[in-house]
Amino acid sequence: MSRPTVGPAPARRRRAGRPSAGVLDRRIIARAALDVVSARGYSGLTMSAVATSLGVSPSALYNHVSSKQELLQWIQELVMDGVDHSLFATHPLDEALVRWARTYRDVFADHAPLIPLIAVMPVSSSRRLLEMYEAVTGGFVRAGWPREAVVPAIVALESFVFGSALDATAPDDIFDPGEHAGTLPQFEDALAAQRATGEHNADAAFATGLRAMVAGLLASRP
Repeated sequence: MSRPTVGPAPARRRRAGRPSAGVLDRRIIARAALDVVSARGYSGLTMSAVATSLGVSPSALYNHVSSKQELLQWIQELVMDGVDHSLFATHPLDEALVRWARTYRDVFADHAPLIPLIAVMPVSSSRRLLEMYEAVTGGFVRAGWPREAVVPAIVALESFVFGSALDATAPDDIFDPGEHAGTLPQFEDALAAQRATGEHNADAAFATGLRAMVAGLLASRP
């Protein structure tokens, strides 16, 4: 009786969505870390949690990234990719500021748990962030701003952007007067009028504030 041919054992199929250590790279790790922060907050960001989400051991992850702090730097660069500062080299300052601020706010509205972290991280940790500041500064300088006034203007706009990004995550009924309904005629009428426009309150507030800030900055140029 002939013996069955013995060939190599079939390769084990890796589960979809769980990369092996051999295919890890900076962007894949940063995306996994961002997902962990978005789901669990900063306290949930551990090397072990990121490794688990990638389907690898913590020791394999440490072959690519040295620490939690470095992970945060990678997350910062990944998120800032979505902020458009390209118009500062080619468009009037007001147009560039509006585009920059809108994309900045939209990115962080999607990743609000990052705001307390990235808002206070030293910029030296991210080349991409520094390049953004260089582009924004160039726009102000080309518009005739004195250099000493540029950084305060940028920080003022960023403070507004971060606050607006948090506001975008507020519940739709945040201004409902509840048991006090019917006793606040001015506020309730204004609230009803705003709702009748069909525009989300956070979006309307951001548009209003951004117009005022950009106009105010340009009008008060030192």
